[in-house]
Amino acid sequence: CEDCGKSLIGECKLHGPLIRAKDRVIPSRARLTLPHYLTLRVLELRAGNQQILGVFAKKVIQKRTQFGPYVGQLSTKLTCYDESRLVLQVLKDGGKYFLDTPNEDCGNWMMFVRLARNQEEQTLVAYQHCGEVYFTTVKPIEPHTELKVWYAADYAKFMEASAVFIKEESDVCPLPPVAKEPVDPWICSSCGSTFATFALLESHQCIHKDRV
Repeated sequence: CEDCGKSLIGECKLHGPLIRAKDRVIPSRARLTLPHYLTLRVLELRAGNQQILGVFAKKVIQKRTQFGPYVGQLSTKLTCYDESRLVLQVLKDGGKYFLDTPNEDCGNWMMFVRLARNQEEQTLVAYQHCGEVYFTTVKPIEPHTELKVWYAADYAKFMEASAVFIKEESDVCPLPPVAKEPVDPWICSSCGSTFATFALLESHQCIHKDRV
């Protein structure tokens, strides 16, 4: 204690405890990488003060906007599993590795994007390019809308998942087996034709645009 000049174990009984000043809390690496037109929202608070977060748009995000690459640690075994997030893998040097994000200091903001439970809420498609994973918007995203992702058709084959995610909202699985039952098709609003994937529908719609 600098007031009485004594070296004490614990607090000074005469002058009382010290006034403790805490360091400023620094956001994690993942939170600092969030683009300025996106924001994180707490969707749920679980036991142990665990926050379930979602990524939301603050302004209109145009279709075909690309985000990435996804930042994570290459691992042969998945150590961080979250049923609300996509399981991601990449092919590098002939090996198949998980993109693992054990904590927020090892990844970027894309680790917070939740998987889409159906076609209506899907706003992003995940795919692999040059050993990296990117997310690209499949439609314009309005403000206050949550960004949700599912695999692109080719990447779904690589991940051994269905090309179109079809699950009941109460039964969400990040890495389902290849669908054996018929799935809801993508429907062309111009002629009513149906397609198994969004990519096929988009290619078909180009025909209508050319005719116009």
